[in-house]
Amino acid sequence: MSRSSLLWFTNNLRLDDNSVFNAVSEDTKLHCIYIHDPRIELFFHLGEKHLSTHRAQFLQQTISTLDQQLSTLGQCLHKIDGDYLESLTRLVQQHSIDKIVTSRHTGSYEQQAIKAIAKRFPHLQIVVEETATIFQESQLPFALSDLDNSFTPFRKRVEGLVIDQPVTAPTSLPPPILQSSIRKPVELTASVHGGEVAALRHLETYFNSTAPLTYKETRNALDDWQSSTKLSPWLAVGALSCRRVIARLSEYESQNGANESTYWIKFELLWREYFQWYALHWGDRLYAFKGPHNRNPLTSYYAERFRAWREGHTHYPIINAAMKQLKATGYISNRARQLVASCLVHELAIDWRYGAEYFEQQLLDFDIASNWGNWQYLAGVGADPRGHRQFNLEKQTEIHDPQHRFIKSWDGNKDCQTTALFDYYGDPLWPVYK
Repeated sequence: MSRSSLLWFTNNLRLDDNSVFNAVSEDTKLHCIYIHDPRIELFFHLGEKHLSTHRAQFLQQTISTLDQQLSTLGQCLHKIDGDYLESLTRLVQQHSIDKIVTSRHTGSYEQQAIKAIAKRFPHLQIVVEETATIFQESQLPFALSDLDNSFTPFRKRVEGLVIDQPVTAPTSLPPPILQSSIRKPVELTASVHGGEVAALRHLETYFNSTAPLTYKETRNALDDWQSSTKLSPWLAVGALSCRRVIARLSEYESQNGANESTYWIKFELLWREYFQWYALHWGDRLYAFKGPHNRNPLTSYYAERFRAWREGHTHYPIINAAMKQLKATGYISNRARQLVASCLVHELAIDWRYGAEYFEQQLLDFDIASNWGNWQYLAGVGADPRGHRQFNLEKQTEIHDPQHRFIKSWDGNKDCQTTALFDYYGDPLWPVYK
């Protein structure tokens, strides 16, 4: 039967290991789209309506790269600005679409749009592929409703599962319903450039080095490019498949030997995996002040304290350095993220959601599940069985920046504000009820 299909790209902006292409391979015509819903740039707690320059540029590079890749298969990617549901509705009606194929997403807006479009057009076939996780839900040895409340028991239950090999990129696609005119040339110059081409290049560069053999020892470095994999920006937008990373890691271990560091790369990917299922399991509770277990943090909102935190003018030089690095580059290390989150929640007593939103705005590697799940974890309202994760910032400075090289590099000692100044300006502006 003749089918006109709509392929809606969301968090799967790649050709490699992307099962959505199998779902459209037999269709007659295909319309490939990416929808930019303005709600993704609406930061309620920050009172702002824009992504950081770094994140916006990385995303645009990724979209443009995918468009160029699709052009080699006779296809094109249409970028649409508008509400998810209304955009899908218009396209279904304009092009007599009878099937929508997309990737399973942890975002509420994306999930709501799929449910609503299915209800609005009962004749539509809706295909939702799992492209952002190592495992399919059907492979998990438990129902999603029985997801473990913390990472360790989850890891023990899935670590021994067989991981499917990544599927190869398509060699052909159905012809387009409508040609696109958005194509722009993509030049790969920066070390962190959006798109699958840059992702696969970086993957090979990393695994052609000795860095994986020392990952566990170096991963907590604050300002060293080779200290960690730096794969997260491409994983976050779906320009790189986590199964492709696992496959390349296995190949590396077979050639160079496995050790605790190479295992730790997989360990961190399993952390990412856990938060993907955590987000799908808890839904909107991912954004709740009290978290999924109704734990009440003793925090509020203090405008001056938050402003000092985001601009890097707190009482803590290591925090200031990290926040200035984040604003300047769109990236900070995992250890730095833990420290600045701990500072915001436990030292400055600020509602963790403000920090989560600021990270969402700024980070190149923003991922809904990992970002909000980790912030809940650090705030003591999420997947941490201890319920409280506070770092001694002076001790952490001694461990990770004993010579203050990181602090000096990012002017962490400049314009520090005292605790007394925080207290003077720091009355909470509004109470938190939920």
